[in-house]
Amino acid sequence: MDKATDKNARDEVVDEYRAYLQAMTDGDTDALATMLDDGFSLTHITGYAQPKAEWLSQMRAGQFVYHSVTEKDMTVEVDGDAARLVGRIVTDATVYGMHTNWRLQLSTDYARGSDDTWTALRTVATTW
Repeated sequence: MDKATDKNARDEVVDEYRAYLQAMTDGDTDALATMLDDGFSLTHITGYAQPKAEWLSQMRAGQFVYHSVTEKDMTVEVDGDAARLVGRIVTDATVYGMHTNWRLQLSTDYARGSDDTWTALRTVATTW
């Protein structure tokens, strides 16, 4: 992959990540359903790997409410049609009734499809 293509791919992955964060804060589960792979899972800081459908259902029920997300830093590695973005964020969220600011590191794996769009395959959240 040449440097220009590599930079374009990185920029596209960052755009997808930011759209993902925006959809979370907007509570836009329809947008998330589209941008996340059908087999997507979100591994929470507890270690529980939550399937996409369950997470989105709980968002719709108000069990996960993301009030705001502040980006702190990120790295992106692209290898052909695969990418990993690791971003550190501070998330103001209410999770199962507990409202606090969460310092999260999100490691998200992406795959580029035949239509040249990037889809999130899984996210693993840890604290930092």
